[in-house]
Amino acid sequence: MARFSAADALSTVLQYPIVPVFYHADVAYAKRIVQACYAGGLRVFEFTNRGEKAFDVFSELQSFVAEQCPEMLLGIGTIYKAEDAERFIAVGADFVVQPVATAEVAAVCKQHNIPWMPGTMTPTEIYNATQLGAAVVKIFPGNMVGPSYIKALRGPMPDVTLMVTGGVEPTNESLADWFGAGVNAVGMGSQLFKNADDTEALSASIAKLLQFVNTLKK
Repeated sequence: MARFSAADALSTVLQYPIVPVFYHADVAYAKRIVQACYAGGLRVFEFTNRGEKAFDVFSELQSFVAEQCPEMLLGIGTIYKAEDAERFIAVGADFVVQPVATAEVAAVCKQHNIPWMPGTMTPTEIYNATQLGAAVVKIFPGNMVGPSYIKALRGPMPDVTLMVTGGVEPTNESLADWFGAGVNAVGMGSQLFKNADDTEALSASIAKLLQFVNTLKK
């Protein structure tokens, strides 16, 4: 069972709008990365279902987060099937992210009152996702469209909560471009975790990025 209500989870995403997107098969290493992100001030973390050990690692990571990072939302990404959503929700996923948008996963998330964050690209896909109950609509891959696309979407779709993943770099310039175009949150993967073995440096870098994003939101 998730530790947060859907409303609280969405509020946290909007308050801490940088979402790490991460997978590693080693539990100890994954814990170090999550802890570093938490120390840097982040409160939302997407662990991806991209390897054979994903479920086992996520299960252990969830217990660790509950004890050591109590304010952190730990969600599962790269979910395609309803049965996979069910499995991860059963061990505590706080939200579910998809690279696509499927009605069956939307239904599972609605049943469990878990935020559903589907992947979309076109205005039709975005609209359909909102009709199916998306808490946050993910634009993916963002590098294929760029910030100008988000700005164009905001004309006819001013109120949809949008998160861009792919093409977001851990720099002030990149964040200014995306948030200036109208995104509500960004997901960052490998770009964020370059030289991640130095967890103190990672925490410090994240803290600076988060501080900068907060200045953009004022």
